[in-house]
Amino acid sequence: MTAASVAIPYSTFASPQARAFFPKMLAASAKAPPLGAPIEQSRAFYGRLNSDRAARMRKLYPVTVRHVTIAGVGADAVLPAQGVSPANRHRVLINLHGGAFLWGAGSGGLVEAIPIASLGRIEVITLDYRQGPEHAFPAASEDVEAVYRELLKRYGPKQIGIYGCSAGGILTGEAVARFIAHKLPVPGAIGTFCGSLVTIDGDSAYVGPLLNGQGVPAHPLQLLALPYFRGANADDPMVQPGLSPALLKQFPPTLLITGTRDMAMGSVVHSQALLAQAGVEAELHVWEGMWHSFFSDPELPESQQAYRTIVAFFERHLAPSQEEAHP
Repeated sequence: MTAASVAIPYSTFASPQARAFFPKMLAASAKAPPLGAPIEQSRAFYGRLNSDRAARMRKLYPVTVRHVTIAGVGADAVLPAQGVSPANRHRVLINLHGGAFLWGAGSGGLVEAIPIASLGRIEVITLDYRQGPEHAFPAASEDVEAVYRELLKRYGPKQIGIYGCSAGGILTGEAVARFIAHKLPVPGAIGTFCGSLVTIDGDSAYVGPLLNGQGVPAHPLQLLALPYFRGANADDPMVQPGLSPALLKQFPPTLLITGTRDMAMGSVVHSQALLAQAGVEAELHVWEGMWHSFFSDPELPESQQAYRTIVAFFERHLAPSQEEAHP
């Protein structure tokens, strides 16, 4: 079924800046290569888009960036220009960038790391994990585990936070599931944004595209349709941790973020419900009128609210000292 002729007014509850920006976002999205396009085209397109965003962010949120290699995995270490705060000297965040497990390395990671490092005055390490189509599941989870094991030599688990957007939000959940399966202590807190612990489905998988002028899709995009998940089992809790209540019981406090025009909103909302049912502290924030990965554009008041929410969540949940990290 399609409903491309339906025109739904933009939310009156969104900020004036978001109302002005929304048509520009739609126009930019319309130029994106389709998912099945040659990977070089998609990486070039999103590389340009994210490089522009990162440059705008650095004017608002000053940072220093240096490329590092941790446990054989490339990464960018992003530090606040004003220095790490005393409270965060023994804390670190790992960022897992979005990009459909196909693109987003480099500038895409910086877009997610810069405002959090600067505003939170904390070091953020954004990983260039292996992606499709060159690599397949569980390569990215293996990379996150390798980096996490290395950081555990310097930090207590409760001093480490992990977060990501879209594919990065999904990978955050998959990585924690892998830690649990391999008997590693879980991090102090995690954030799964615009993607979480189950595949993209539910009402928003159909309504989100409609609200963004794309019509109702005949079939929503499922995880296993992505090249990275070729050969994977959709019922594997290492792919969808939300399918295992026993696994979820062991998850750390989780922050979940989405928007009412995000095609992944249903999966994020359902993931929060599953975590709550498992007895896990799961904090859900939904921004009215916001689209998938809306906070990648830093000028919106909603984006700035999201940054503050992320910073405050990790400040509350990460242990400040080695003693408290190892009770």
